[in-house]
Amino acid sequence: MKVGFYSPLPPARTGVADYAAALLDALRRLGPVEVNAGDPGVSLYQIGNNQLHREIYRRALERPGVVVLHDAVLQHFFLGSLGEREYIAEFCYNYGAWSEDLARTLWRERARSAADPRYFEYPMLQRIAESSLAVIVHNPGAAAMVREHHAAARVYEIPHFYEPSDPAPYDVERLRARFQLPAGTFVFGVFGHLRESKRLATILRAFQRVRRETPAALLVAGEFASSDLERSIEPCLDSPGILRVDYLPQRDFLLHAAAVDACINLRHPAAGETSGIAIRLMGLSKPVIVTEGRETSRFPRDACIPVDPGPTEEEMLLEAMLWLARYPDDATAIGERAAAHIREFHSLDRAAAMYWQVLQACYDG
Repeated sequence: MKVGFYSPLPPARTGVADYAAALLDALRRLGPVEVNAGDPGVSLYQIGNNQLHREIYRRALERPGVVVLHDAVLQHFFLGSLGEREYIAEFCYNYGAWSEDLARTLWRERARSAADPRYFEYPMLQRIAESSLAVIVHNPGAAAMVREHHAAARVYEIPHFYEPSDPAPYDVERLRARFQLPAGTFVFGVFGHLRESKRLATILRAFQRVRRETPAALLVAGEFASSDLERSIEPCLDSPGILRVDYLPQRDFLLHAAAVDACINLRHPAAGETSGIAIRLMGLSKPVIVTEGRETSRFPRDACIPVDPGPTEEEMLLEAMLWLARYPDDATAIGERAAAHIREFHSLDRAAAMYWQVLQACYDG
């Protein structure tokens, strides 16, 4: 069995590219795998929600194989890749001809799509679910979305893997010293592409309230996904206690992740994704504050801090941040339980073996 592997790869500045590069190496230890193979025995397609995946998606429909959905809401992918007529046709293919008026409204108001919950309620997965030999997802929420669009789909849940790569303690301490923080400061971190669904405005409001109660800092690391969001948020980042860095390559990301005391990784509205950032920070023994939902339901509740989306979000986040900052021993204990969970269920070798099993089953079938 030769596996064809289709994905963005480094130096593409996307988490899917980093994930795919590590998975590719692990799969090649199990058998022959060729990137962009012309005529493989079975194909593995990595599908995400940005335009780097346009040709991969097209090929996955033309030559069906095993699809990995890193985002289980493809709504924004279609908004960016289709014209109005094609978008409406695709929407109606998913939800019936009677949904045409809704499709027109969503297209017309698409400038709101990054934060408007309506766009997350229509994942538009039917075509890829129907055509694929199997669909791999990373959490129960994504699995449910696929089955809601195509009940007969062969859906496999494979945990998002973690590949240990701890920075040297000396480098971590040197980075913290560069922050020039007073002794005893508890450092929170927000990482990755900064989009509306990561709740940065809410995080900044909660952080300013935390700083009035206890010594704390907030590292905000990553690129903004939209210029409008950047313009609205940037003035708030020029405040005491805020540490701002731009996009971090893999090595620098791991160093900064190791230098924080806790991670805030909120996602609302959710797109069915499992956050690779949350997995990495948990693997580094950091307590992670996550949004409560099906996407995070596999994490033990004593190994992370869930926050409900909606009206209570900011108050729950505030309480969680104050607890961690005031009781660092509790934060350490949560991080240790998180790392133990990641070691047991999210190892790269375990995930690669599960991938190979699915690929072999599809090839044999």
